[in-house]
Amino acid sequence: MDWTTLLLQAVSGAVGGNIAAVNKTRNLGPLLNTILGVVGGVGGGQLAGGTLGGLVGGGTLGTVSSSGVLGLLLPLIVSFFKKKA
Repeated sequence: MDWTTLLLQAVSGAVGGNIAAVNKTRNLGPLLNTILGVVGGVGGGQLAGGTLGGLVGGGTLGTVSSSGVLGLLLPLIVSFFKKKA
């Protein structure tokens, strides 16, 4: 694990988290979507990056794709548990 990989995971997770904002009913706001996307991206890249990298054919592509997907999913999952006002 190096800093470049962590940066790629954080950026792709943040992008995924902000793509989740397209769903207006589950939008948590830009700041929270970005933070949860980064957390999901780094976590997803660390947990599933190697596995997905082997399936896709490249380590970096697998890391970026798994980070983006988990960065997209984490804000949506949290929004299901958020209390409605």
